[in-house]
Formats: sequence, structure tokens, C-alpha cells
Amino acid sequence: MDLLKPINISSDKLSPDQPFSAIELGKLWATYLGNSMSNRILSYFLKNVEDEYVKTLLENGYNLTVDFMKTIEKFFTNDKVAIPIGFTEEDVNLGAPRLFEDQFYVHYLKYAAKAGLSLYAIAIPLTLREDVREFFIYCNTTTTILLGQINNVLLEKGYIIKAPTIPVPTKVDFIQKENYLNGFFGDIRELHALEITHLYDNIENNITSKALLIGFSQVAKKEKVRSYFVRGKEITDKEVQRFQDKMHKGNLPFPSQIDHLVTDSTFSPFSDRIMVFHKVDMFSIKIRSFANAMSVNGRRDIGLMYMKSLAEVTLFVEDGANIMIEHGWMEQPPKAIDRENLSSK
Repeated sequence: MDLLKPINISSDKLSPDQPFSAIELGKLWATYLGNSMSNRILSYFLKNVEDEYVKTLLENGYNLTVDFMKTIEKFFTNDKVAIPIGFTEEDVNLGAPRLFEDQFYVHYLKYAAKAGLSLYAIAIPLTLREDVREFFIYCNTTTTILLGQINNVLLEKGYIIKAPTIPVPTKVDFIQKENYLNGFFGDIRELHALEITHLYDNIENNITSKALLIGFSQVAKKEKVRSYFVRGKEITDKEVQRFQDKMHKGNLPFPSQIDHLVTDSTFSPFSDRIMVFHKVDMFSIKIRSFANAMSVNGRRDIGLMYMKSLAEVTLFVEDGANIMIEHGWMEQPPKAIDRENLSSK
């Protein structure tokens, strides 16, 4: 039995002949740049992998980046939109020695795929042109399938600590006391399921981010870029400790550090440009992740913790953007018409 009855619409407003909206153009542009970066990163990982399961995951992720980029190139070519430069062969040295162990690649793929999902999921409800919306649905679906494969390998290989279990509620309860929001003093309640979800997710993301920053800091060529990565590692380490402390006080298990999966290589497989872009991009995703966590949080101490992390990450992203601008590394997103400039001519 079909749950959704079809609605047959033959409107010109849904046609591929319609110009892109700012939302469609912006999301396609961001998707292209993100997958261009991932394509180069994964191409290097594929040159330094031994485990067959992990290799298949990397191949699947790489193939998705190629597919997504080709589709966007068709969109842009048909609509006479300039195709972003993104990242090229100059941004990766496929002959560089191994910087990460195989196990790290699985954690990295999950980290990157979750970031992709957050981009596609926001695009789908805002996209009106049907062919573009179908593309983002396709991106979302295939990335979700890849994430399922990643989780299966993480479990099969014993690379992950399962999320905590909590008692199953046998009756519906309502919150009766204002001290439910306490977090600093007095009667502090245990973490609820949604708080645990986001603490676990942010620990998982940040331990991968920290390991990546360690690797990047070892191989960065410019001193300013190297210092930037060291600072990012320190920020991320503090965040992980904060989140783990909340889980520890609740007697709940949490993902452990994976710093040991970084080798001692100091020979860079990546350009400083792609590495800085990577961390600016992924720290920007952190901002959304922390905001999502705050939106379902019910304890004042946890809310303040996320606000502190949010402030640190926001400043880090801005400083990274300034490094990219200073070196001429940042491509400009599509922008609105500057009416004031036009009227002054």
C-alpha cells in the first residue's frame, strides 16, 4: 500500500530551464568544493591502504565525489555558470609516504560523510527546481548508504565503542520541577537521551578532527599554517575533554582518542591550501553541530559548555579564512548584485 499519493504537476516553474535560485546555486557550489577537496584527500588515502574492507570504503567514497562533481559540472555548463577551480593535482602528492593508518581512514570517512549529509539535508527542503532537488536527494541517499557501510566496518573491525545504552522507559513521565535545568549546583539530574546523543557525536567528530590536525601540523610547510593547526589541535583537545567529562560523570562510555593512528611522517602529501580549507570547512560544520546540540539540551552547564566551544571555534574559522584570503587561496562563492556600487558608477 502506497502511503503517499502522487501529485502530478506539469509546471514550467519546476523545469530545468528555470534559472538557479541563490540557494540552489550556493549549495551546488559548496557541494562541488567540498567534494573536490575530498576527492584529492581520498586519492592519496587509496595509494596507502592495505585492508580490503577499508580500501572498498575509500573507493566508494572516492567514486561518489567523482559522480557528484560531474553532475554539478553538467548543471553549471548547461546554465553557463563558471565551474569552481576547487582542488587540483597540485594539491596532493600521491607519492608521499603514509601519514595515517588504515583504521584512521574509516573514522575519517564517517567524519566527512556526516559533514556531507548536513549540507545535502539542508539543501533538499529549500530547493524548488526539481532536477536540482533530485540531485541532492541522490547525494543524501548514496551518502547514507556509505555511512551504513562505514558503521558496519567499524563494528566488524572493533574500531568503535558502541553508543551507551540507557533504561527503556516503561511509562510516560512529565517534568515536574524547575531543578531539571540545574547543572552547576544542587540536585543535578542524569543526562537524557538527546544530550547523550550529541555528546557522543561531538566526541566522535572531534577525536577524528584532532588526529587529522596532528597529521596536518606535522607536514604543513608554512610556519603560520603549522601554528594554526597546532592551535586547532589544542582547541579540539579541550573540547573532547569537556565532552568526555560529562559522559564520565554520567558513568557512560564514550569514543576513545585515535591520535596513535597518525604516523611520524613529516613529508606533506597535501598543499597548505587544501589543508587550511579542510579545517575551515570542518570547523564550520562544528558550529552547526554545537548549535544542534544546544537546541535539544536541558542542562545549564552543558549549554554553557557548548557556548564556550562555539565562541572558540567561530574565532578559529575566521582566522583560517583570513589565512586563505591573505594567500589568495579562497574562491569567492556566488554573490548578490552590489546595487550601491552600480548606482555610484
